[in-house]
Amino acid sequence: MIMESHKHEEHKHAEHHVEHKPAGLKSNYRIYLIAALVLLVLFNQWQISSLNNLSQAGGTQLTAISDVIPTGIPLVYGAELGVSYDDISPTDQNRANNAIAKLSTYDKSIELTGSDLQRYIKIVSEISCEYCCGAKSIITANGQAACGCAHSYSMRGLAKYLIKYHPTEFTDDQILEELGKWKTLYFPGIMAQKAAVLKEKGIELNYINLASNKYRGIEKGVEVGSSGSMVGGC
Repeated sequence: MIMESHKHEEHKHAEHHVEHKPAGLKSNYRIYLIAALVLLVLFNQWQISSLNNLSQAGGTQLTAISDVIPTGIPLVYGAELGVSYDDISPTDQNRANNAIAKLSTYDKSIELTGSDLQRYIKIVSEISCEYCCGAKSIITANGQAACGCAHSYSMRGLAKYLIKYHPTEFTDDQILEELGKWKTLYFPGIMAQKAAVLKEKGIELNYINLASNKYRGIEKGVEVGSSGSMVGGC
């Protein structure tokens, strides 16, 4: 009887142990999930704070020619869209074209109206793809595409995406800066030469001055070496 009682107690203990193990696992899973969500929120807040700091500072100021080519993952939208500035490299045209294609899809899939469309026209009319085509801007006065190259599709797509899905996180200048960063990646050699001309003339070095229409053509007559090869299809 004593042995049977002892076995009965062991059986109850085993059952008790089995019953509580899954509950513990579920509890740990909830903790990990909550921690991941907290980290994600904090990360997003840090990115938005970084954008606000850039806005207060008046934009991204580049201190040297070597700083012209952006690197890393873009704030806020980079992880969402699965794109990195590092995707655009003269050494890997396929990877560059894939990143350009990702951004380009939003030019075709997003249709802006009302104040969003007016904001889009205001921003995007300030940048062109002059190394591919001679259009004054990548859009017309009513917001339609004015340039059919892949680079311009990607810049229009990115602008539409940021205006539609992040209307308050990015100022107009910050959106134009982002377009300028990608344009700089598409034409690294000639942009580096243009940066040198801007610096020589005492013009502040930032992506709006470098890539928008503000100083378009200032680099004319400057020779561009092999590093000036276009990245991505035109």
